Amino acid sequence: MDIDAIKSRLNQLQNTTTNSFWKPQPGKTQIRIVPYKFNKANPFSELFFHYSLVPNKTVLSPLSFGRPDPVQQFADKLKASGNKDEWIQGKRIEPKMRTFAPVIVRGEENEGVKFWGFGKTVYQELLSIIADPDYGDITDPKTGRDIKVSCVKQPGRKWAMTEVRPRGKESNLSDNSEQASEWIGNIPSLDDIYQCKSYDELSKIVNDWISE
Repeated sequence: MDIDAIKSRLNQLQNTTTNSFWKPQPGKTQIRIVPYKFNKANPFSELFFHYSLVPNKTVLSPLSFGRPDPVQQFADKLKASGNKDEWIQGKRIEPKMRTFAPVIVRGEENEGVKFWGFGKTVYQELLSIIADPDYGDITDPKTGRDIKVSCVKQPGRKWAMTEVRPRGKESNLSDNSEQASEWIGNIPSLDDIYQCKSYDELSKIVNDWISE
């Protein structure tokens, strides 16, 4: 076994996880959603996560890949029990969807492509833009459009409000075609960033949660 190679790969994955995400900050930012080389037909990746099982950690649900999830199965039993408190617990532990898209952040192009993770409202807005014949494929490197992202954190609110709006004009992803190809070619795989636990591992996690 090549221990040095394994250490190198571990370090690569850890750095990928740390540096591969973008989160909008309060104010206005301009981004470009780019084609996802691992799924050229769709730049959006819908993943499901458990947020309440392990303190300070998110757990990827196998529902993301169409496989059974013992946590979801237990949550369904709780919600079907007829007990209000158990229904609340079931809703708490069932997986929640988060969608990811690869983006170039304008003004930060030197950092390459990052993944932007967002909730249902932003996802619906982006899909509506693409479904509008006036805009179409906003990810096209030559005829696509940048997206204006507006993020506002209201006093007293836990979460910021995010709105998206397409720019009025088509534009190149980059005036340098080689640079555009390099960005798209170097997109990391979400499969490398998020590892899905086995059915048995998830069963142990939910059993430990029950025992707390």
